[in-house]
Amino acid sequence: MEGLWGKQHPAIQHCETNRSKRYNSYERRCFPLPSHPASVPSSLDAPAPTADADDAAHDAAHAPAGAHVTSETAPLNRVLVHTPGAEMDLVSPENREALLFEDILFTGTARREHELMCALFRMVTGRDDVVMQLRTLLAETFEREAARAGFIKQLCRTESERNLAAVEDDLHRLPPRDLLAFALTGHTELPVEMPPLPNLFFTRDLAATVHDHLVLGRTAQAVRSREDVLLRTVLHHHPAFDRLGDDRLIELPEGVTLEGGDVLVPHPNVVLIGHSQRTSFGGVMAAAHALFAQTPVEHILAVEIPQQRSCMHLDTVLTFASPGECVVYPPLLERAGFGYLVHLTPTGTAGRFETDMRPNLRRVLQDVIDHEIDFIPCGGAERLHQAREQWTDGSNVFAIAPGVVVGYERNRRTFAELQKRGYRIASVRSFLEYHEETGFVPSSDEKIALKLEGTELSRGRGGPRCMTLPLARRRTPDD
Repeated sequence: MEGLWGKQHPAIQHCETNRSKRYNSYERRCFPLPSHPASVPSSLDAPAPTADADDAAHDAAHAPAGAHVTSETAPLNRVLVHTPGAEMDLVSPENREALLFEDILFTGTARREHELMCALFRMVTGRDDVVMQLRTLLAETFEREAARAGFIKQLCRTESERNLAAVEDDLHRLPPRDLLAFALTGHTELPVEMPPLPNLFFTRDLAATVHDHLVLGRTAQAVRSREDVLLRTVLHHHPAFDRLGDDRLIELPEGVTLEGGDVLVPHPNVVLIGHSQRTSFGGVMAAAHALFAQTPVEHILAVEIPQQRSCMHLDTVLTFASPGECVVYPPLLERAGFGYLVHLTPTGTAGRFETDMRPNLRRVLQDVIDHEIDFIPCGGAERLHQAREQWTDGSNVFAIAPGVVVGYERNRRTFAELQKRGYRIASVRSFLEYHEETGFVPSSDEKIALKLEGTELSRGRGGPRCMTLPLARRRTPDD
C-alpha cells in the first residue's frame, strides 16, 4: 500500500502482531500504543464534539497535573487547550478590531478543525488524558463556591470601568453555569455586559511552563485581561492542579506584560524570551530574574522583534520542529537587524546577571545548546512566499514529539522545505484514519510533518503553537 505514506513506508510492511517488535523501550514509555483508534469526524459538516472527546476531557480534568517542560519538542504528556465556542460567534464587523481580530471565523468549522488537532494529540501520544480543555476545567472549578467568590472579586477589580461592583451580589447568586457563560461571552440577564473572549483559544499566551514552574502571563491588551483571571482561578482552585502548588506559579509584577508566545524552552538550561508587541522589556527582565532564581535555567536569550501585528510574538517567526531544527521567518532571524539579542547569565549573586550583546541568533543558540541547528525557511527561498506563509503562521508549528510536527496545510512551501529535510508529509485527517493500518510510531530516525485543516482557524492569526499550552512533556536525557 502506498496511500498515506507514499511508497514503501517501513511501518506498512509490518502487521499488527509485529508492531511490538519495532517498539524499543524508550518508545514504549513515551508513546504507548493506543487501545483504540481515534474518533475522526467523517466530514467538516459533522458535529465536532463527541462523547469520547467529552469523556477524555473530563478524565484529563480530574487527573493530577504537575508541570514539567524542559524542551520545545520532547514527547507531549499534557496540554491545555480551549476549543472555540459561543464567544467566537460574538465577533462582528463592528467589534472585531477591538477584539484583536482581522476577520470573522465560522465557529462550527473552527471547532471541528480544533477538535481534529486534539484528536491528533491523543493518537500520537496514545494518551486519552493528554488534552485538558480549559472550558471543562472552568465548569468544574466554578462548582466550588470559594472559586466563584475569588473569580468575582478579581473580575470586579479587572473590569473596574464596567462598574461590576454594582451587581456583585447578583453575580454571586448566578448558577455556576450562568457565571461561566458570562465570563466567556460577557452576556447575562443582569444589566451589565463585557466583551466576549474569542482569543481564549490561544491558550499559549496565558502562561509558559519552564521546568516545574508556570510563568503566569500578563496579557498586553486589556480586552484579554479576563483570560488571565480565568486561568489563575483554575490553577488555584481546581483539584487537578493541587500537585502544582502556589509556590510553583511565578507571578510577574503589575505594570509589565508577558505572553507565552514569547517564551520558548529549547533546552533544560536555555530559555528564549521575545521583546515584542505583546511582551514588554520589563516583562522580559522580570521573567529572567524569576527563572534564574527558581529554576535550573542558566542561559536566557532576550530577542527584540519588530512591534507589529505580523510578528506579535517570537513564536510567529521561530518555532522548533526537533531539537536541532527550527522553522523560521528568514527576513527577521537570518540577519542581525531584528533589534537586539542579549545573552543573559546568572552571576551567582541573587538578583544579578551578566549581559552580552550577540549579533546572530543561530550562532548563540548553537553555542549554549552545544549542537548544530538548522534554520528551515518558512515559505521556501523566495521572500514573497516567506512573507505570505509567515502571515498565515507557516513558522508557527507545534512539536508533539521530536520531529513530529503539525502546522496549517495551506503553507505548502513550508511543508516542502520540511520534506527536503527528510520529513514525511501527511494530512492530519489521513494520519488519523490510517494510523492503525500504518502502525506509525514516532522514533528518533523518522520524522513526519502533519498538515492541519485550518481554513477558519488560520483567520484568527495564530497557528498550532499559539493554540496549545504544554503543561508537561517527557523528561529528556539532558534533564
